[in-house]
Order: sequence, then C-alpha cells, then structure tokens
Amino acid sequence: MSDQDSFLVMNRVRDTFDYPIHFHPEMELNFIANGKGMRRSVGYSTDEIDDYELVLLGPNVFHGWEMFKCKHAVHEVTIQFHNDLFSDSLLRRSLMRPLKEMFQRSVHGILFKKEVGKEMAERLFSVSELDGIDYFFELFSILYDLSKTSGQRLISAAQLPADEFENSDKIKLFYNYIQENYPKKITLDEVAQLLNMSKVSFNRFMKKTTNHTFIEYLNDVRIDNAARLLAGMDYSISEIAYMCGFNNIANFNRIFKKIKKLTPSAYRKKFYNFKHVQ
Repeated sequence: MSDQDSFLVMNRVRDTFDYPIHFHPEMELNFIANGKGMRRSVGYSTDEIDDYELVLLGPNVFHGWEMFKCKHAVHEVTIQFHNDLFSDSLLRRSLMRPLKEMFQRSVHGILFKKEVGKEMAERLFSVSELDGIDYFFELFSILYDLSKTSGQRLISAAQLPADEFENSDKIKLFYNYIQENYPKKITLDEVAQLLNMSKVSFNRFMKKTTNHTFIEYLNDVRIDNAARLLAGMDYSISEIAYMCGFNNIANFNRIFKKIKKLTPSAYRKKFYNFKHVQ
C-alpha cells in the first residue's frame, strides 16, 4: 500500500487463509465469514474463532491467521487504511469522540460481537464495488457505526474492557500506572493507595473491571511484553524475564507457559523473525 493510496480493500473467498505473524503501519479491519475453527493471533493472544468474526487492528499490531481446524473455504474482507486518513483536527470534534477512542483502543486489537459482524457483512462485501469518494464515505460510515457498538473486546489479554475504560478516571490511572511500571516491583498496597481505595475495595474493583486478581492482571501485562520481546529482540530469555519484572526465571517460565500455552523458548522459535509488511 503506497503513501498515495487512501486504503486497500480485499474481498475474496479462499480455500486457505494462512497469514504468518506480521505487522504493518496501516490500520486494518478484517472480516471473516464461515471461518469456524480458524485460529487468530493478535497482540500475542491466540484464539480459535467462530463462524463470523470482525476485528479492528491498530497500526503496527502483531497479527496473523491460520486455518487450524477449519477445513472449508472462508470469505474474507480486509480493509487497510493509513492511520492518518482521519486527521487529528477531525477526531478532536466532540461528535468524533467514539471514533477517536476506538482508534486509541485498536492498538490492542478490538473484537466486535458476532452479531455486529453479521450485521455489517453486506456493507463490507459491497465496499469493494464502490468507486472514488464513495469508498471513503462508506468506510467512514462503517467505522463510525462500529465505534458506537457495545461489547467491544480488547483482544490482548492484559487489557481492560473497552466499555469501562473511557468512563472511569480510576481505571485510566490504574492502567497507565501498570503500563509504565510493570518492569518494577509493584504491590497491591501501593496501587490501592494510588487510587485512594482500601485493599478490599481495590480487589472488588479489579474483579469487576478486569475479571482478574491484581496479580493475574499484572502477570498478563508482563507476559504480553515478554512475548513481544521474545518475538522481536535478541535478548536472552533470562534478560527478558528481568526486563519484564520477573526476578525468578523458573517462575517466569511457569507463568509464561500457563498464559501462552508454550514455553518461552518454544514461543520464540514459533514467532521469531515475523515478516514486517511495508
């Protein structure tokens, strides 16, 4: 996709739909019909998909698909567009807030409800048949409508529910603090104090907003970042463990395998040297 292109649309039925882990600077809206049994990797989280799936990916998000258990042809619509297609001055408008916030969340990958994907199917199929400015207006309309749907799920394991995130200053404070400090020792006490909450209230807050305990959430963040380093950097496994907040390599190996279903060395072997699509 060149700098002169506004976006790229692919609408095709394929017997095989295997894309190794890669990333690119464009944002991507990916719709799959009849894909039950396929496996999707986004942000180092891997899941088997349902028959309908609609995902929005931000710029430079690691992602890939493989047929896995799927034995039949799938219908794919992929729309790639530059992340500056919609200017900052436009997105600053109050009316554009849902779209702006969806784009911000897309750096973790967004999975829309199955029902939303089915409802959008015909509109997505028809995009490839449009010409000129009609392309742009329909894409804008689709994205804006998606931004206002409920039940958007952030795919990366360590992220917070999208419908909660933009409405809570405490969640934003907690999220940003963990992202900035996960390589260090962080205790439940210090985070509870940061949010001006008792430990009991903070534990309820964690369960409600993340469906995880504090330790589970912190480990998810650390392991997601360790996976990123394993896939793209030449640090040793012990160095990566230390860089991501683990002081015990055996504990790191155990938690990594529990979350990623692979040992760190097996994960590196599977995902290292991913392709960077220009």
